[in-house]
Amino acid sequence: MRSKTFLGLRKWIWRAFVQSALIPLVLVEMVLIAVYLLSNNAIRDAQIEYLRQSAVEDLEASANQEARVVVEQLVQVRAQAETYRNLTTRALLDESTPALPKLALSDSGVRYTPVDDGGAAVFYANSTAAEQQDLQKVAKLSVLEPLMKEIERNNRLVDSVYFNSWDSLNHIYPWFLTPDQYPHDMVIPNYNFYYLADATHNPERKVVWTDVYVDPAGHGWMMSAIAPVYRGDFLEGVVGVDITVGGILEQIGQLQVPWNGYAMLVGADLNILALPEPGEADFGLDELTEHSYDDAVRREIFKPEDFRLDRNPQTVALAKAIDARSSGVESVVLNGRTHLVAWSVIEPTGWRLLTVVDEADVFSRTNALASRYQQIGYLLIGGLVLFYLAFFAYMWTRARRLSQQLLAPIAGISQMMDQIGQGNWLPARVTSDIRELDQMAGHASLVGMQLENSEAQRLRTHQRLELVLESATESLWEINYRTGMTRLRGRFCQRFGLSSEVIALEDFFLRVHPDDVERVRQAHVDMANGTDDSYSGEFRFAGRDGEYHWLLSRGRVLERDPVSRKATLVAGTHVDIDGLKRIEAELRQASLDAQVANQAKSRFISSMSHELRTPLNAIQGFAQLMRMKQDVRPDGNADFLDEILRASRHLNQLVGDILDWSGTQLQSTSVELQMVNVSKLMQESAELVRAEVAERGLQLNVDLPESTLQVRADPRRLRQVLLNLLSNAIKYNKPAGQVTLSYQVATGYIRLLVEDTGLGIAGDQQNRVFEPFQRLGRENTMIQGTGIGLALCQELATLMRGRMGLHSEPGIGSSFWIELPLLGNEASLEPVVRQELPRVFYVEDNPASQFLVRTALADIASVEVASNGVSALQQILAAPPDLVLLDLKLPEMNGEELLSRLRRDVRCQGVPVVVLSAVTGAEALRAASLDCQGLLRKPLDMQELRGLIEALLAEVAQGVV
Repeated sequence: MRSKTFLGLRKWIWRAFVQSALIPLVLVEMVLIAVYLLSNNAIRDAQIEYLRQSAVEDLEASANQEARVVVEQLVQVRAQAETYRNLTTRALLDESTPALPKLALSDSGVRYTPVDDGGAAVFYANSTAAEQQDLQKVAKLSVLEPLMKEIERNNRLVDSVYFNSWDSLNHIYPWFLTPDQYPHDMVIPNYNFYYLADATHNPERKVVWTDVYVDPAGHGWMMSAIAPVYRGDFLEGVVGVDITVGGILEQIGQLQVPWNGYAMLVGADLNILALPEPGEADFGLDELTEHSYDDAVRREIFKPEDFRLDRNPQTVALAKAIDARSSGVESVVLNGRTHLVAWSVIEPTGWRLLTVVDEADVFSRTNALASRYQQIGYLLIGGLVLFYLAFFAYMWTRARRLSQQLLAPIAGISQMMDQIGQGNWLPARVTSDIRELDQMAGHASLVGMQLENSEAQRLRTHQRLELVLESATESLWEINYRTGMTRLRGRFCQRFGLSSEVIALEDFFLRVHPDDVERVRQAHVDMANGTDDSYSGEFRFAGRDGEYHWLLSRGRVLERDPVSRKATLVAGTHVDIDGLKRIEAELRQASLDAQVANQAKSRFISSMSHELRTPLNAIQGFAQLMRMKQDVRPDGNADFLDEILRASRHLNQLVGDILDWSGTQLQSTSVELQMVNVSKLMQESAELVRAEVAERGLQLNVDLPESTLQVRADPRRLRQVLLNLLSNAIKYNKPAGQVTLSYQVATGYIRLLVEDTGLGIAGDQQNRVFEPFQRLGRENTMIQGTGIGLALCQELATLMRGRMGLHSEPGIGSSFWIELPLLGNEASLEPVVRQELPRVFYVEDNPASQFLVRTALADIASVEVASNGVSALQQILAAPPDLVLLDLKLPEMNGEELLSRLRRDVRCQGVPVVVLSAVTGAEALRAASLDCQGLLRKPLDMQELRGLIEALLAEVAQGVV
C-alpha cells in the first residue's frame, strides 16, 4: 500500500540522485575496482598455469623415475623366482635320493619339521594320507634350502620362499611351526596362488604376480611372484616368492617425491597394493599391515573393495584415466583438497606407481601473493562502501524531509479510501499541489461514485430476482450439512405452517410422507458424501392440517470441504406440483377408460363378425347350389350368380380379417412358436400365388436362402403374413409388372421381402400403412380390401418377436418386409456358409434390378442390397464389404454424395466401387471422373458385369486394391 502511494516521490528522489551525480560516481568506482581485481586475477592465473605446467612435468618425470626403481627390484624378484622354479624342476627330476630331513607325524596325520635347524619348514597336510605322502620328493627339495636362504637374505623385499605341490606338500623358508599356522586338512590346489599358475590361467608357464592377500602362514598382507613347476605336462606344483605390503611401503616411503608428496602402488585391476601413511588420510583408508589369521588359513582373503580406485567416488575419474593411458597426470579432489596425481606403469607386473602431491603445496607462494592483492582490493571496496553509506544517509535525510511535506495529502487520500470501503461512497475530496496526488484523489472520488451506482443497480437486480423466484417456485432452500440446519425462504413456511425459516434437517424429514422419506434422505446422503453433485426428486410434504401435497425439489452442491471433498452447503428450490399430480392421475384414469372402451369395441366387432358368418354361409351356399343348377339347365342368370358368389367370397374374407384383427386386439390370438424352414415356407407361399400372378399377367421372382436356415415362428401365421404381402403386391401392381419374394441376412436375424413394381406410396402416407381400416385412397377403386391386412400382419409379427417395415417410392414400387430372429446357433449359419464368397453390397432402389444383379452374381459373391443412400451408408460403415455396386440416382442421398462420404472414411478408402447407372452425355463424363474402379451403363451386359466383378475381387484377395 505504501509503495504504491509513493510512486510520485520515487521520481523526485530519482531526480535528486541524478543531480547529485550518483550514477557517474558509482560507475567510475566500480570500473576502477573491476580493473584492479581482473588484472590481479589475470596475473595470478598466469603464474598458476605456469607453475601447474612445471609441476605436471616434474611430477610425471618423478613418477617415471621412481617406477623404474621399483621395476628393477621387481625384475630382480621375478628373476629369483624364475631361477628357483628352474632348480626345483631339476631337483625333482634328479634320480638321486638325498637324505630325508627329520620329520614328525602328528596324531592327525600331518607330517612336518618339528624344530628349526636353520633350514626350511616342511608341511604335508593330512588331505594326503600318511602312507601316500611322497617322502623322496621332500628329500629332493631339501637340497634347495641354501638357494631359498640366499633369495630371502639378499633381497629386502622378499619375506619368504616356498614350494607347494599338487598333493598338499608345503616347503617354505624361513622355518616356523607349520601345524600351528596351517589347517591340517589343507588342500593346496584350492588356493589362488596355485590355480593362477595352472595351464588354464598361465598357459605360457611364466612368472606371474598375485593380488594382495592375507598370508595363511601369518606374515600379514603380501603379494607373491609365482611360477608353475611341471613334470612333463603334469603340474607338479608352484614355487613362490612372497613380498609383504610392509616391505613395499618401506621401499615406497624412501622414494623422493617433490613438494612433500608421496608414492603409492596400484595393481593392474586398480586395487591399491601399497599405501603409505600420508595417503591413508587422503584416501580415507587404513593400510592393512596386520590381520587375524583364524579365517586366512581356511580361505583366501584379499583386500576389500574399498581399496579399488574405481569403487571410490573420489577416484572414479582417476581410475578411468589410469585404465585408459599408461602414464599421465590428473587433478583429483582427495579429502576435500585438490591433489595432482601422476602415474607410470611397472612393466613386469602391469602395476602402476602413483605419485601424489597436494596442489596447495605447489601453489602456496603464488596463492599468498594473490591473497595479499585481494586484501588490498577488499580495503578499496570497504572504503567505497563507507563512502556510499554516508552518501545514502544524506539522500535518505533529504527524502525524509520531502516525504514529510507530502504526508498530509497522502493521508487524506487514504482516509477517502477507508470511508469508501465503509459504505460512504462520496467522501470529502482532498486537494494537493502535486499533480499525481491530485489526480489520485480525483480517481478515488470517481470510484466512490461508480460503486454507489453499482450498489444501487445490484439492489434492484436482487429485488427482481427475489420476486421472480418467489413467483416461479414455492420456495428457496439452503442446507448446511455441517450444522444439519435447513433455511427456507418464500411462501413455504407460511403455507405449510412452519414456525421458523431455519429448522433442523431431521425436523424437515418428519414432515415428508413415510413412503418417500427414505428416498429423500438417501438423496441428501449421496450429495453430502460427494457421490452426486445435484439432486432432483418428487415427494409428498405434510401441511399444517396434516394433508400431504406433492413437491418437486431440485438442488445443487455449492461448497465442498477442500480435504475430504464432501459437500458442506447445498441449495435449491421447492415447486408445488400438487395440481400436476392430480392432472396426471386424471389422465391415467382416462387412458384406462379408453382401453376398456377399445376392448369393448373389439369384442363387439368380433361378436358381430361371428354373427355375420351364419347368414353369409347361407347366401354363399344357396348361390353355389343355384350356380350348379345353371350348369345343368341354363336360364340366363349365371352371370348374376357368379357376381353373388364373388361378393360373398369377398365378404367372407372381410369377416375373417376382422375376426383375426379383433382377436389380436383382445390378446386372444396365440401363436405356437416352432422351428420353421424359411426356404421351404417361402417356396410354398410362392406356389400358392403363382397361378394368380400368371392370371394377372405379372412376373414372379423368387430368391430363396439356404435350405438349412431356420427361425422360431408360427408357420401358419408366418405363411399368412407372406401371403397377405404377396396378395397386396399382386393387387396393387402395374400391368406386366413384377413381384419379387427375396431375403436379406444380417447378424442374428433374417428379413423376408416382398417387392412390387406398382404405383408406390407417398412419403406422408407411409406412417399410416399399418393402421387398421386404412387403404390410403384405394377404398374408392375396384381393388377389393378391408384395410386391416397390414395391421394384422404387424400384430402377428410382434407376437412372433419380429417386426415389419416398408420402403416405397411413388411411381417405382413398394417393398414390404418382416424381420425375425434367427434360431439359436443358426443365427450365424448364413454368414458362415457364405463367408467363403466375397461380400458385395449393391445400392439400388429398383427391386427388379436388385433381383437381376443378385441372381447374376450368386455363384461368385454374396450380394447384400439397400434401397436408399442413407441406409446404405450406415450399413457399409458398420461392416465394410469387399466391393460396392452403386446406382447414382437414389432416394434420400444420391450415389455421388454416398461415394464421397465413403471415401472420407478411412475404413472404406480402399474398398473398390463400381457405378451402375443409366447416364448419358455430361452425366456420363461426370460419373467417369468419380473416385471409382468401374462404370457400367444400364441396361447391363451380365457377362461384362461378371468379368469386371471377378477381376476386382481377385485384386482384393491379392491385396492390390
